[in-house]
Amino acid sequence: MKSEKMTEFLRVVKFTLVSISAAIIQLGSYALMEELLLWPYWPCYLISLVLSVVWNLTVNRKITFRSETNYTLALIKVLLFYAVFTPVTTILGNWLVESMGWNGYVVTILNMLFNFVTEFLYQRFFVFRNSLDSIPQTEEKE
Repeated sequence: MKSEKMTEFLRVVKFTLVSISAAIIQLGSYALMEELLLWPYWPCYLISLVLSVVWNLTVNRKITFRSETNYTLALIKVLLFYAVFTPVTTILGNWLVESMGWNGYVVTILNMLFNFVTEFLYQRFFVFRNSLDSIPQTEEKE
């Protein structure tokens, strides 16, 4: 049986790998809208954030947190997080890009790093707190 520390370490590793895939989705969709559609920062950021959030929640629920919790309930809890996170980072990011002249990619990456840390803590200790590892372990083949 794995120790709690090892289980949590593996959970962080899994969350990191899923977050990297979500980052690829977010940066890729941001770049498409920024470079091809020539949209302003905020719609590019907002749409790319939504795409990555849906991916991140869906995959982390099954792989990282191994939770059987109701998907809709988990999504509502995550939406509460993003009800605060999204306006703050969209407004601040837009101000940094449009008013301060910062590079949109730099601002997006900084937002993603902040999101990575806060979202792990939020999902681990709020969204999936009572349903961690509720998906039964499959028997390993020898």
